[in-house]
Amino acid sequence: MSADLDPIQPVESPGSAETPRPPLRLAYGQETWKEIAFLLSNLFTALAGFVYAVVSIALGAGLAVTVVGLPLLALGLGGPRLIGRSERARARALLGVTVAEPSPLPPADGFFGWLWSRLKDPVAWRTQLYGLIRLPWGIVTFIVALVSLIVLWPVLPFLARGLSNGDRGMVRGLLSPSDELERRIAELESDRGVVVDTAAADLRRIERDLHDGAQARLVALAMGLGLAKEKLLEDPEAAAAMVDEAHGEVKLALQELRDLARGIHPAVLTDRGLSAALSSVSARCTVPVKVNVDLAERPAEAIEGIAYFTVSELLQNVSKHARARSASVEVWRAGGRLMLQVRDDGAGGARFDGGTGLAGLAERLGAVDGVLVLDSPDGGPTTVTAELPWRSRPTG
Repeated sequence: MSADLDPIQPVESPGSAETPRPPLRLAYGQETWKEIAFLLSNLFTALAGFVYAVVSIALGAGLAVTVVGLPLLALGLGGPRLIGRSERARARALLGVTVAEPSPLPPADGFFGWLWSRLKDPVAWRTQLYGLIRLPWGIVTFIVALVSLIVLWPVLPFLARGLSNGDRGMVRGLLSPSDELERRIAELESDRGVVVDTAAADLRRIERDLHDGAQARLVALAMGLGLAKEKLLEDPEAAAAMVDEAHGEVKLALQELRDLARGIHPAVLTDRGLSAALSSVSARCTVPVKVNVDLAERPAEAIEGIAYFTVSELLQNVSKHARARSASVEVWRAGGRLMLQVRDDGAGGARFDGGTGLAGLAERLGAVDGVLVLDSPDGGPTTVTAELPWRSRPTG
C-alpha cells in the first residue's frame, strides 16, 4: 500500500522573513549627470572653437593688407553664428539654460554692404571671444570632472554644480543677444505674432457674429416680406401680420448690428471720449460700478481703444466670475504711461490660468508694450492694474 505524500515544506520562523530590497537607482540625479556630461564634453567643443577662432582671425588679420584679407575675415565671421547656435542648444539640453537666438543679419546692399555688416557683427565677435577663452576653461573642467568622477565622487555633485554655473554665466554673457536692442527686437517679433493672431481671431469673431446673427435675421426678414407680398391681395390681414413681424425682425437686426459695431469700436468712444465710453460700459455691468477718469487730454485713438476694451473685458469678468457687490474703475496718466485699475469686492482667487481670459488680455497688452498686474487673494478683493504707453492724439 502506498500513499502520496506532500513534499516537506521548510518552516519559516516569524523573524526570518526576507526584507524586500529597495529598487536600484542612480547615485546622482538626472540633472547632475547632465552637468557632468556637459563638463566632460567641454574639452572637445572648446578645442574646436579655439582652433576655428585662431585660424579665422589669424588668416583674415594676416591677409588684411591684401585684397582677399577682409573678405576672408568676413567669411570667417559667418561660422561663429553656427557655433553659437550649437553651444546654445548644448547648454539648453544639458544645463537647462535657455538663451534667445540673436536676430539674423539684415540683408546687405551689394558686396561692400555685405562685407561691412559681417565685419561689424557683434554676435560673431562675441562668439569668437567665447571660443578663445573656453579652451583653458574646458581643459580645467574636463580634468576636474574626470578626476572627481574616479576619486572624489562623493563631492562630485557639488563640484559639477559649481563648474556648470560658470558655464551658465559664460553662455548667458557671451552667447545671448548682443544688447538690449537685440532683445527688444526679439520681443517685438514675438509680440507681432500675438497681434496678428489676435487680429485674425477678431476678424473670425466678427464674421461669425454677422453670419449667425444679423445676416440670418435679414435673410428671414427678406423671406417674410416675400411671403407678405404674395398674400397682400389674397389675405391682407395675414400680410399685415407678416409685415408687423418683419418690422420686429428689423429692430432686432438693427440692435444686433449696433452691438456688433460697439464691439468693434463704440461710437460714444469716438464722439465723447474714454470717460463717457467707460460710463456706458459700466452701466451694463451686473454690479454698481464707480468710474473715475482723470485725464487732461485724450490719448491717441489706438491707445484709447485698447484702454476701453481692456476695462470692458475686466468688467465682464466681474459680472461673470467675481460674485462682487460693487466695483470701481480708475483711469489716470502717470508720466508716459496710461494707468487703468479695476477693483471689485468679490470672492477673489482670480488667476491668469483660471479661464477668465486674463492671460490673453495680458498678451494683447504686452504686444503694445503694456503690462497687466493681478492682485487677487482668496476672499478678495481683486485689483487688476493695466499700464499702456501714452501717446498724445495728433492735433489738426
